[in-house]
Amino acid sequence: MSPRLPERTEQRLKLKADLGHGSRAEGSLPIAAGLAPEIESTEDESPEGSDLRAPRDYEILGGRTVFICALALVIGAGGALIAQVFTRLIAMATNLAYYGRFSSALVEPAGGMRGPLMLLAVPVIGGLIVGFMARYGSPAIRGHGIPEVMEKILYGESRIPARVTVLKPLSAAVAIGTGGPFGAEGPIIATGGALGSLVGQHLHMTADERKTLLAAGAAAGMAATFGTPVSAVLLAVELLLFEYRPRSIIPVSLASAVAAGMRIAFTGSAPVFPIPQLLQPSDTALAFYVLLGAVIGLISVGITRFTYGVEDAFEVLGERYHVHWMWWPAIGALLVGALGIIEPRILGVGYPNIIGALSGSIVGRTLLLLVLLKFIAWSVYLASGTSGGVLAPLFTIGSGLGGWLGALAAVAAPAVGVDPRIAALVGMAAIFAGATHALLTAIVFAFETTRQPVGLLPLLLGCAAAYLVSLMFNRHSLLTEKLVRREGAVRTEYEVDHLSHVLVRQAATRDVVTVRANQTLAEVRKWISAAGEGKGAPSTHQGFPVLDENALLIGVVTRRDLLDPRYADDEYVAETIKRPAAIVYEDSTLRDAADHMVLEGVGRLPVVSRDNPRVVLGIVSRSDLLTAHAPRLSAARDAKVTARWR
Repeated sequence: MSPRLPERTEQRLKLKADLGHGSRAEGSLPIAAGLAPEIESTEDESPEGSDLRAPRDYEILGGRTVFICALALVIGAGGALIAQVFTRLIAMATNLAYYGRFSSALVEPAGGMRGPLMLLAVPVIGGLIVGFMARYGSPAIRGHGIPEVMEKILYGESRIPARVTVLKPLSAAVAIGTGGPFGAEGPIIATGGALGSLVGQHLHMTADERKTLLAAGAAAGMAATFGTPVSAVLLAVELLLFEYRPRSIIPVSLASAVAAGMRIAFTGSAPVFPIPQLLQPSDTALAFYVLLGAVIGLISVGITRFTYGVEDAFEVLGERYHVHWMWWPAIGALLVGALGIIEPRILGVGYPNIIGALSGSIVGRTLLLLVLLKFIAWSVYLASGTSGGVLAPLFTIGSGLGGWLGALAAVAAPAVGVDPRIAALVGMAAIFAGATHALLTAIVFAFETTRQPVGLLPLLLGCAAAYLVSLMFNRHSLLTEKLVRREGAVRTEYEVDHLSHVLVRQAATRDVVTVRANQTLAEVRKWISAAGEGKGAPSTHQGFPVLDENALLIGVVTRRDLLDPRYADDEYVAETIKRPAAIVYEDSTLRDAADHMVLEGVGRLPVVSRDNPRVVLGIVSRSDLLTAHAPRLSAARDAKVTARWR
């Protein structure tokens, strides 16, 4: 019969349990800021007493989701107002630069009465102003906005400085208003995201919560710009959130809906790109749109590579000739002005050009020249480090190329039944999908901006083909290539964590090595020493569940605890227990186990049942978590080998 613990030892053990509940072990693993609120939530997960700590059950919605949703409504309204203010700032800059008047009326630079010299000088002046603002204000305003927001989400805990909220729209308004061939959506998305980030920072939220608010502000900006609430949510999912969870998707959806509703109040409910009613395409025409999407996808690869090639050329210019990056936008603007003399319609946002390509009012060589000059001006000016969006230029290039190729096909093979307007619509969405790798966003965006349901099937086929071709040649998109160059590898696709599919009972070790609470340390140390010499128990074990005289769990000790010289040989194992036992249920997932290990700062967890949490059924360690990935990785490797030999 096992000896009973002395009364003083039992009292000391009880006192340790009482004091240890709710405290973290000294020297435990550090916890990410985003996990801090979870610690408080797990304090109450203690079955049958305070000396066992189990992981909390999975919650679809966190306790703060309703509060985040309320904030998202406010941010959505703020994003809509930012979009309106920014649009008017661009209009004021355009009126002043090209019409010589103070007005906020929406106009295009091409309609201004300016001579060739002024067409050349105005973009350069704008480039000088943007360079000055970037150098002496914040370098973060350089670029088209979305990659910078992605960078803050992936590497900056979704913290955007307050000055960017002001300087980004001002610099972009100057760049676009002075003829920069950019869209307004990128800066608006960045500014809306900055608003959400600032709210999260002011209220001291976690990184995950700030990310949700940032994405809500960004989606609100896009919805308020184009009146596309659904594609704005998809943009947030595909490019910003990198997840699909109710606690994030609901606030983003609410913000986007509010922003789109406010846009209707300001500008009406008409589609941004109105085109005549389209006819149902034939089967042969659908086949053409697949080929068209593939061609556009290949072109999007060339656009990405050319743009970053020009950016590299500016870097060489700065290093070899010691030209500070502050002056690069002015150099890029010089080319913009020169091309603007040839075709003034390339200057500014250029929504009328997109409408013209989609409706068929701009055709032939005129359309091709417009596309070519717009592409050169946009890519060079963007690579110079100025401030402006990429979506509107991509839409111009894609719709123009699609419409032109569609018109050629309609003339060369009329029996195929190609509609140049559908071809233009497919081209616009396909180049978006190919360049940004945001497939669903591209499809739904093209539908929401035109309200043409007949185009959905051609859009799905063409965008899927463009996305496939783009991924075959470009691992990274126009938006993520910059992040890869700055930070290294970027994985933007997302999937459910493999550990969430594996139950603890499937991976746990059933043959558990335990120690008794009433064993003396001398006995246990001798056992460990013998194990090290290969004479008995496994020598690799680092942690041991401690059982009482009834074989019930009372704690966990480590090899270091048992060998600690501060404990005398005549003391009992029970006295080395430093904290309540962290456990995991056999029907929990390995994801739950991994999170619980991080929160508790331990490397192994006894496995128990919910009905009897003091009976040890097994043990799961960090190595078990890694081993759980082996079948998946082996299957993937074997599939590649099989495909290669076939």
